[in-house]
Amino acid sequence: MSRTCPPHLNRPLVLETPLEAPDNSGGFEADWLALGTLWADVVPGSGRETSGVAADPLSVVRYQIVVRGAPYGSPARPTPGQRFREGERIYRIHAVAERDHTGRYLTCYAEEELAA
Repeated sequence: MSRTCPPHLNRPLVLETPLEAPDNSGGFEADWLALGTLWADVVPGSGRETSGVAADPLSVVRYQIVVRGAPYGSPARPTPGQRFREGERIYRIHAVAERDHTGRYLTCYAEEELAA
């Protein structure tokens, strides 16, 4: 994806943020709260295989996901620790950066894990 041409925002992704809820046993369980839908350009990168739970193999693929820019503090601006959902697919966001000096677009560096 070239930085000089505009991204092709053709995939709707739901931005979700983690939400801790009491589990009625003195602890907490993780849940996810949908913040809204963002149109994105999803570009796959490198992949690798790793061990998952009980040593089951997992395929991990890195992605660069480009969305429209939003100001800091806006619920429409993705942050590390959040995730995108596309149906059953989950993209965990690890880092977010402006795509260029104008801030019109953001690049989210994310990973998707798939059972191999």
